[in-house]
Amino acid sequence: MCPKAKLLVLIVALLVVALLAGCPKPAEQVDEGAGQIHPEGPQLEPTGDPIKIGAIFSVTGPSAPLGEPEKLTAEMLAEQINSAGGVLGRPVEVIVKDDKSEPTEAALAAKDLINTEKVVAIIGPSTTPTTMAIVDICEQANIPLISCAAGAPITNPVKKWVFAVPQTDIIAVAKIIDYLKAKKITKVASIYVSNGYGESGQKQIEEQLPAAGIELVTSESFGGEDTDMTAQVTRIKGKNPEAVICWGTNPGPATVARNMQTLGLDVPLLQSHGVANAKFIELAGDAANGVMLPAGRLIVESEIAADDKQKEVLSRYATDYTAKSGKPVDTFGGHAFDAFHILCDAIAAAGNTEAAAVRDAIEATKEFVGTAGIFTYTPEDHNGLTKDAFVWVKIVDGKWKLAEDEINS
Repeated sequence: MCPKAKLLVLIVALLVVALLAGCPKPAEQVDEGAGQIHPEGPQLEPTGDPIKIGAIFSVTGPSAPLGEPEKLTAEMLAEQINSAGGVLGRPVEVIVKDDKSEPTEAALAAKDLINTEKVVAIIGPSTTPTTMAIVDICEQANIPLISCAAGAPITNPVKKWVFAVPQTDIIAVAKIIDYLKAKKITKVASIYVSNGYGESGQKQIEEQLPAAGIELVTSESFGGEDTDMTAQVTRIKGKNPEAVICWGTNPGPATVARNMQTLGLDVPLLQSHGVANAKFIELAGDAANGVMLPAGRLIVESEIAADDKQKEVLSRYATDYTAKSGKPVDTFGGHAFDAFHILCDAIAAAGNTEAAAVRDAIEATKEFVGTAGIFTYTPEDHNGLTKDAFVWVKIVDGKWKLAEDEINS
């Protein structure tokens, strides 16, 4: 090659290198359906006015086992999102209010978040009674609410501004019926907490069991503050059920398990997904062993197959939460994870923080991979989950174990 040609090649090569160096780098990648940004390198600090997100959780009171991990999760996610550049380039500020497990406190918190803090939306509350106390408040204020509670009345019938992330008691009872049929159980008793969550679950039991050809031989209730259900369990034992369904959140369901053990009522105890955290095992002690319930995949994350669509999200959240809290991950923190990410994704999709645009973007959520399941909201469905969001879980030697195989054993 002549000297002039060599010089020309060298000049072209240098120009190519210069052009490549000046090209913009690809935008950071957002995990499809998971709403979690994992930047490859240093990120720009979010700027401007913060996007205020309200959160109402039962941080104290009887429902604290639900609210504590929800609060920690929401605060952890705000840190993660802000370290990755925020949402719409703005920082996210989560304002947490403790409703003390009381509906009246939840209502006061919602009004303060809406009227004083001017939040874009609210996630939570932790329970059905506290959520129902603020549904009308959010509807009247035209503020999106993504509840972390499972009672069917929250989203059934559909309210324009209200969504939920836990699996509802409608599909939970349907999952329990699958178990009863597989085990050829035809006579069942129920016991439930006398609040919105328990009564909603009991309503589904009363409606769905007879339709499935299963007899509900008796039903009992207990108060949220009750510490002994011996009388109720004694009456249940007298009806000779083949299984007992308990619907509630701790501590009551743990007391039922202990009372059944003490009274020798040796039949399957099926709990609702309202006890899917470590507190139930702690409170029930040895009586927890053998208890089964339909639950999300999160509490048995380590046993979920690698090719499961939720596996990556479950593992990442479990690792982050344990590192942050020093505690094992549980279902209820997962509800805050799902609600927070669905909301932030909706704000990003809307391109602004106008309430109506954010609400519409939440309702347009499709195939969002969360901890409770894979969400698809529609104008007719503001829960977005099916029965497939559940797996069967059993407590063995004080630990949660995947028990799907027991359905057919």
